[in-house]
Amino acid sequence: MALLPVPEALSRILSNVAPLRQEVVSLENAVGRVLAKSVLAKRDQPPFAASAMDGYAVRSVDIATLPAKLKIIGVSAAGHGFRKGIGAGQCVRILTGAPVPKTTDTVVIQENTSRNGDVLTVVAPTQAGRNIRRAGLDFVRGDTLLSAPQVLRPRDLGLAAAGNSPMVSVYRRPRVALFTTGDELVAPGEKPRADQIVSSNSAAIAAMITTLGAEVINLGIVPDNLKATKAAVRKGMRADVLLSTGGASVGDHDYVQETFKACGINIGFWKIALRPGKPFMYGRKGKLHVMGLPGNPVSALITARIFLKPLLCALQNLPTVNEPQLAKLGVDMAANDDRQDYVRATLSRNSDGTQTATPFSLQDSSMQRTLQMSHCLILRTPFAAVAPKGTLVEILPMDF
Repeated sequence: MALLPVPEALSRILSNVAPLRQEVVSLENAVGRVLAKSVLAKRDQPPFAASAMDGYAVRSVDIATLPAKLKIIGVSAAGHGFRKGIGAGQCVRILTGAPVPKTTDTVVIQENTSRNGDVLTVVAPTQAGRNIRRAGLDFVRGDTLLSAPQVLRPRDLGLAAAGNSPMVSVYRRPRVALFTTGDELVAPGEKPRADQIVSSNSAAIAAMITTLGAEVINLGIVPDNLKATKAAVRKGMRADVLLSTGGASVGDHDYVQETFKACGINIGFWKIALRPGKPFMYGRKGKLHVMGLPGNPVSALITARIFLKPLLCALQNLPTVNEPQLAKLGVDMAANDDRQDYVRATLSRNSDGTQTATPFSLQDSSMQRTLQMSHCLILRTPFAAVAPKGTLVEILPMDF
């Protein structure tokens, strides 16, 4: 059976995927969530002409000839504006952020004045309109402050708050159930037997899921037996995405695929023209998406980046494809075979602003340290020709 190309596999995963329902949350709980409805300003900002400096609010006509002596008749402070009128030859002490009295049209900074009691002497010219933030300078009522969809950052929430929106509409977080299979695995911190290793998949993939805005339901390590595997799958089927690592092949102790089928999950495809990550499996049951990742940690993380990330983006109405990035090859690369390669590499910046990607000499899929040290993955399509040093190649940034 021919291996399924990566683009076709991704296309099948993303077909008929609808964003999850919307919900309203407070700004305090909105960071990292995906905005579902654009946020409009409910007020002008600032709502009044405000002083940008500490100084004195005056009528520019009264300081046309210098030095000019004015009588100080009050103070305008933030939250305590001066509400009376200001006549000829009068002024008001004003502080930053305070309302500018309507009969004045400029603010003289205090460094350009001298004061003796309630008499102010202005010694330097100040044009009309100086040091005043006009009403609506930042935005006005009805302006679109935040456009949906977008991942909400702290500064976005600050803008929404300034526009007087205490709540925002967001997409529900996808729920991802995750389990790892293998009698050879123990949790980090436990003491493995001589024939066991420490499991790393759950920690890494759970972290990836969290950074993608989803919730993790971690079902832990599942032993290699059919009963335990079925119990984990049934628990995980309450999520939006069910994710397993390991046990998806057809070995004597691999029960994941058998369990998926027994639980009514339709296996859409299995085995991809991909390196690393060939034994990747995908299926569905209703709205539930099911992925069987390889047990190899490097393969598991790379396949999760290629297939899981776009799915979680689609469920939150975010773009599933980014503009490709290019870099120059730092070494010659041989022609490729029938599988799409994601080659671990470092990046360096050239004097002309371009980047050079240099692959690690060893690409064994068991080498997690190499993955951790990588800056990018070089994409090599099936049957790609020999690529000499300096050739422009597409890269996938290491955003996981």
